[in-house]
Amino acid sequence: MPASAHDLSMVFERSPGLIERLAPRVAPSDSPEDVVEKARVVIAGLPEDERIAILDAHPRIGAPVSTLSEPSRREQGAEAEAHVLRELMNLQAQYERAFGFRFVVFVAGRAKEQLLPVLRERMTRSREAELGTGIDEFLAISLDRLRRAADDDAIRKAMDVDS
Repeated sequence: MPASAHDLSMVFERSPGLIERLAPRVAPSDSPEDVVEKARVVIAGLPEDERIAILDAHPRIGAPVSTLSEPSRREQGAEAEAHVLRELMNLQAQYERAFGFRFVVFVAGRAKEQLLPVLRERMTRSREAELGTGIDEFLAISLDRLRRAADDDAIRKAMDVDS
């Protein structure tokens, strides 16, 4: 289970303010759900500008692969057709102008074209509702990463026992 600030930075995508507040609260015995709940408590106590900074630290959907962390590359999956990427970038720019923070969504294996209607629908919401949704999506991504890390650790431990 990730407990160091370095490990948490891979999970919580370049959110140093969150990581430095969260790391002392995380115990090696914490489940992924425990870690995310602790993160949710920390985030709830942050002023709006710091919650926005957490969302803004997350990469845009369809950003150049060279700018993405390894977890983001894996999550965002295959490249999309040029017209889909153009539309995604255009809608994300509109979203950022409207709300003042980055669009964050748990991709969960969906193709980029499947995110277009999600983005359009979320642009109809209030800023307050969308900030909450963005944080929820960020935490869903983090939970998935923590679960994967826990599964990877279990696999490594099983391989060590068998060898």
